[in-house]
Amino acid sequence: MLPILLAVAACSVGARSQTAAVPAGLARHSWTIDGVSRTALVAAPRNTPGTRMPLVIVFHGHGGSSANAARTFQTHTLWPQALVMYPQGLPTAGQITDPEGRLPGWQHVPGGERDRDLKLVDAMLAWAAKTYQVDSARQFAAGHSNGGSMTYVLWAARGDRFAAFAPSSSVFRRDVIRMAKPKPAFIVAGEQDPLVPFVAQRRSFDDVLSLNRAETAAESWFGGAVRHRSTGGADVIAYIHPGGHPMPNDAGALIVRFFQEIAGRH
Repeated sequence: MLPILLAVAACSVGARSQTAAVPAGLARHSWTIDGVSRTALVAAPRNTPGTRMPLVIVFHGHGGSSANAARTFQTHTLWPQALVMYPQGLPTAGQITDPEGRLPGWQHVPGGERDRDLKLVDAMLAWAAKTYQVDSARQFAAGHSNGGSMTYVLWAARGDRFAAFAPSSSVFRRDVIRMAKPKPAFIVAGEQDPLVPFVAQRRSFDDVLSLNRAETAAESWFGGAVRHRSTGGADVIAYIHPGGHPMPNDAGALIVRFFQEIAGRH
């Protein structure tokens, strides 16, 4: 078992995602980034007035949608006290599928796609801080597949803005991880993943353990996940399952438990 939790969401919605119905409990918000309209589905928190709230950004996989991520991760229903934001990607050439870039996705590295998605996150964080009482020490990011890659991009390029990360079915590229500093992480990985081979995810996981100065030996955590203790406070939780690319049904709840654990330290 690995100490970082990788959360995997199914990616099935294409170009029509921008006009899909908004799931209950969410509202669509938009920002203009370099002249392009960008959107996210947002769940307003149910919180006590006057208290600062945690914030979670969740990225869909390549070819997916913000609505798909909301249905798969269910972060807004599992953590109603948090401000949860599900951004929508733009057409992007995939590294595994969709080389023509017809389906929505995210930049693969810092500096890629002119940093359009990092700029979107910057705008979302600024809007959230202005609109709600967000606790800047309790901001988190998660994502599946290409969305997991975007989570790693954030870790490398905006790591100081987030308390912890939960990438799923993805790898932390070695040319990107060298830009990152230790952060608590939860990684979900499938041993039979046909799209992102487990051997590559395992190698990436080992690189994260090294970055976080975490032990290779693991101890039981919750629901089949294990913890790798870090000497620097950046523990890695791993949820390694026997399936393929999609995220197990309980992964969203475990990710929220992990984020809540980190939030309790601040």
